[in-house]
Amino acid sequence: MSTIKKFMKYYKPYKTLFFLDLLCALTVSAIDLAFPQILNFLTKGVFTRSSSEILNILWLIGIGLLFMYLLRYVCQYFITSWGHIMGARMESDMRQDLFDHYQTLSFSYYDKNNTGEMMSKLISDLFDISELAHHGPENLFISAIKIIGSFILLTMISLQMTLILLAVTIAMFIFCWKKNRKMRAVFMDNRKKIALVNSRVQDTLSGIRVVKSFANEDVEHDKFKYCNLKFLDSKKSSYFIMGSFHAGTSVFQGLLYASVLISGGYFIAKGSIKPSDLAIYALYIGIFLNPIEVLINFTESFQKGMSGFKRFLEIVETEPEIKDDKNAKPLINPRGHISYNNVSFHYDESSEVLDNVSLTIDAGKTVAFVGPSGGGKTTLCSLLPRFYEVTGGEITIDGIDIRNFTLQSLRKAIGIVQQDVYMFSGSVRENISYGKPGASNEEIINAAKNANIHDFIMSLENGYDTHVGERGTRLSGGQKQRIAIARVFLKNPPILILDEATSALDNESERHIQESLERLSKNRTTIVIAHRLSTIRNADEIIVISENGIQERGTHETLLSKNGLYAKYYNMQFEGLN
Repeated sequence: MSTIKKFMKYYKPYKTLFFLDLLCALTVSAIDLAFPQILNFLTKGVFTRSSSEILNILWLIGIGLLFMYLLRYVCQYFITSWGHIMGARMESDMRQDLFDHYQTLSFSYYDKNNTGEMMSKLISDLFDISELAHHGPENLFISAIKIIGSFILLTMISLQMTLILLAVTIAMFIFCWKKNRKMRAVFMDNRKKIALVNSRVQDTLSGIRVVKSFANEDVEHDKFKYCNLKFLDSKKSSYFIMGSFHAGTSVFQGLLYASVLISGGYFIAKGSIKPSDLAIYALYIGIFLNPIEVLINFTESFQKGMSGFKRFLEIVETEPEIKDDKNAKPLINPRGHISYNNVSFHYDESSEVLDNVSLTIDAGKTVAFVGPSGGGKTTLCSLLPRFYEVTGGEITIDGIDIRNFTLQSLRKAIGIVQQDVYMFSGSVRENISYGKPGASNEEIINAAKNANIHDFIMSLENGYDTHVGERGTRLSGGQKQRIAIARVFLKNPPILILDEATSALDNESERHIQESLERLSKNRTTIVIAHRLSTIRNADEIIVISENGIQERGTHETLLSKNGLYAKYYNMQFEGLN
């Protein structure tokens, strides 16, 4: 019931549409219930009169019926069109809520979950929501009116026959309830299996260049075949249950008609009812059975919609691990003085990444982190914009704990250039302007010039309007890197993080990008993670970090003179020593 209550709140913005839909449903039901009564009235009260009287009143009856069915047409049109539009709007609202919530979740959530499965919940799982949102209340409302109304009218014709009919109907609902429980489980399994299919497709297509480079199409074929057949098995199970469900309900419907015929014949023989009453009774049986059939068919869409909605709730009810404190304030014009005070961090209880690390970075200075992979350099940088939350200690900017700032203002104050640059599908202009949405053309060009990429962009067929392809496939690594730097130039943050920004580039690209980065770092507090030690010789301080924490710190010349860990790494790169 709590799930249904959460579902019902999405009707609130469309309550006018919702009640008009129910009003139209009520009108349609009333007209359907009225026809047998009109026929009964005409048969017993009008068609027994003289031919002239019948002809005189017949045209009035015709006009009345025409008006009645024109009204039914208008109501049915509203139900089918605007009722479905209401459902589609609710589905759209849920999809927007889900997308927005995805954006609030921390990196740790994305570390544990597959993108394909998340997309499945965003798209596939909500497909059946629209039908459920529209037909759910409407079907229940119409069916309830028709079943109750026809039951009352059937009772007025013959109480005994109606009690027999009720007994068969109760047996049918018990059968449906038991099958319904099995359908609920199998439809949820369908959702999980199609999510695995989507996950496999997304994973393979995203890595298609690796697949082809290793000629592993057969390997991916087998992986996909496994997921696909699992989904097929799940669908087969659902169809077997649906087959027994629909076949069973059709048997009960046949029993309803049989019970009416047999009991009707018996009561006619006993003189309890007239043959004409049995004919009217049979008409109402059709009206009585129609909503039952609607409810039976609705059971399938209800279970599909609810299983999708439950998976939707699994996400939107997931609390973000990192969010604004209720008293958080915006970070305004920071100088950029950064302190890590006894900072500890672990991804889970068994893996300590940082243990009691303390360091200070003065405003406007450039500090470089070097050391072996896995030492925690990237983690230290990821903690500053609160991509992950410290598990001990604190990080401050200008003496204030970063948890006291709003996430948006904190992250706006920090610019990040990574080794693995992400390009959005779209134009060069759109990718650069991502650093400052709404930036003028002049600002974008200036940012590109500062990043040493303007001349290259102008050499493209459509200049700044050239499309970069999915993930920037039409650009080289160095070109993507410079566009990313232009993006940060446009953002103009007081704090800068350069995470191995040149480590995967050739010497020519590195030279151009190093010039851009030096220009970008000027007058900003800058943290550099570097494997190429040639790029950090001019850093104000170099900090050597290993799995045991901070090992050495000082300028390039100071650390070389110590002949310690930094000197070892430097000599390995530049002198080939072991």
